[in-house]
Amino acid sequence: MSQKPLDTPYPRLYLLATGVGFIGLIAWFFAGRELGILDWASELVPESHAGAGLMLGIMLMMLPGFFLWKLYNRWIEKRLQVKGKHLEDDVYLPPKTRTKKPD
Repeated sequence: MSQKPLDTPYPRLYLLATGVGFIGLIAWFFAGRELGILDWASELVPESHAGAGLMLGIMLMMLPGFFLWKLYNRWIEKRLQVKGKHLEDDVYLPPKTRTKKPD
C-alpha cells in the first residue's frame, strides 16, 4: 500500500505540528470538563434527558475549540508551505472555467 507524500518541504514538522494542535484540542476538552461546563449543561435539562443535555454541552463547548483548530491548521499550512486542496474549496470558491484542449 503506497501513500502519496505530503506536498510540503517539511512533512515531519507538519505532522508534528498537527499532532501538537490535536493535543491542544484534547486539552481544550479536559479544561472545559474541569471548569464544570458539562455538569452545568446536564443540570439545565430534566434528568430524563441528561444524556441529550450532555451531548449539547459537549458540542457547544467544543465549537470554539474546533474553530481555533481550523485557524491553527491553516496557519501551520501557510507557514510550512503546504500545498493542496481543502475539501471545502469546491463549495466556497467560484467554479473554475474549463477550456477544451485543441484536438
